[in-house]
Amino acid sequence: MFPRDFYEILHIIGIAFVFAAIGGVAIHAANGGDRAASQTRKLVTAVHGTGMLLILVGGFGMLARIGFAHGTNFPGWLWAKLAIWLVFGGVALLPYRKPALARPALLVLPLLAGLAAYMALYKPI
Repeated sequence: MFPRDFYEILHIIGIAFVFAAIGGVAIHAANGGDRAASQTRKLVTAVHGTGMLLILVGGFGMLARIGFAHGTNFPGWLWAKLAIWLVFGGVALLPYRKPALARPALLVLPLLAGLAAYMALYKPI
């Protein structure tokens, strides 16, 4: 098993990948591009998927390193983080389906990431 810092860095790299992919899709869609016109669609999809996987592996790796026992119930803050992770997983499709939401997504998603960070640091629920 790797040290906690390794999993934290993995988690952060995954977050960067996901934001890069979603940002690219949102900018392309906001400028009138569509899925068919994207020359980097496969690359962006691969970056997004890899980022989502790194976030999940890094997050659960950190949980294991801080002593979270296998088989115990998840606390509220962890459920909140998993819900945010699901939103980030699905939001990559949003800009092409609803181009009007591409620009607001660029503002709302960093706030959602801040909420995830708050949940992880302070564990309020």
